[in-house]
Amino acid sequence: MRRFSCDCGHPLFFESTSCTNCDNEVGYDPDSADMVTLKGASRIGSLFGKSGDFEYCLNGQKHQVCNWLVRPEQSGSLCKGCLFNRTIPDLSRPDNPTRWHRFEQAKKRLLYSLYTLNLPLTNGWQDQKNGLLFDFIEDQRTNPVLVESFVSTGYLSGIITINTIEADDIAREATKNKMNESYRTLLGHLRHESGHYYYSFLSKFPDLQDEFANLFGDASQDYQQSLDRYYTEGPPKSWSNSFISSYASSHLLEDWAECWSHYQHLTDTLETASSYEMVKGQVRHDDFRSMANLWRSFAVALNELNRSIGLGDAYPFVITQTIERKLAFVGKMVSRLSQIHRAMEVR
Repeated sequence: MRRFSCDCGHPLFFESTSCTNCDNEVGYDPDSADMVTLKGASRIGSLFGKSGDFEYCLNGQKHQVCNWLVRPEQSGSLCKGCLFNRTIPDLSRPDNPTRWHRFEQAKKRLLYSLYTLNLPLTNGWQDQKNGLLFDFIEDQRTNPVLVESFVSTGYLSGIITINTIEADDIAREATKNKMNESYRTLLGHLRHESGHYYYSFLSKFPDLQDEFANLFGDASQDYQQSLDRYYTEGPPKSWSNSFISSYASSHLLEDWAECWSHYQHLTDTLETASSYEMVKGQVRHDDFRSMANLWRSFAVALNELNRSIGLGDAYPFVITQTIERKLAFVGKMVSRLSQIHRAMEVR
């Protein structure tokens, strides 16, 4: 995440809707990838000294769950990020607006990362065959009147489904402890599931498929049997040597999705650290080994900072040489996908 500031010079967060210094309303313009200061009732924005009209996305205006902006000709419409929604929870239920707000914040950070990596990305309304959509759905655990007793978080055919209970901190922490996980967040879920979406693009690169098989394994392994075995028997004893998380050991598709997710953790966090001058040297996406070495030293400091204020480790994972090779392959895949996207933009 890059560093943002208001026109008055005061720091802003990616999720900011107002400046705590000058009290002006602010929002994120996805076209310029920058924050815009909205001034006065006419909502005139100032961006790099140039004036332009902006207003909040319809979901921001009606429900206060989004700080992304639209242009005058898009007045009353959804922003570039909210157009990825297919299903939202019942907003008449008291806790759901807060849950949806948390979901939107995590989803917008995911989209920021995907756009920053210059990956091909369209919503499923624009491209029904190759696009991506999100379902944010309840089950009986948060809404007893529903038919569905359990809705699984997952990915299928261009749809990422997130259970609304994942937006409840207490419930998510309880699941994290029950599953013996070291990390569980809404953003982590979304980054993981986006990995399943981008796995479908691997077929575009026949030359990478053998390398993928050598690193991740045989794609013909039965997925459901592998997951059933994992939940029954647990991970292999030496899983941490080859897998970024225990869940990654359940099946090669989950290994891929976990590595995809962690690649985004690394690139986005290092971008943030670099923008605040917290790391030395350039963050080079074209040289994953140097990026991994930079991350290892920074992650130690990051964990120590957390411990200094009584929190758990921010990054409780170890990147072994085997895992580094997998992450480097993700980087190679990102580079190829970016090349495709650039070629499509030129046409």
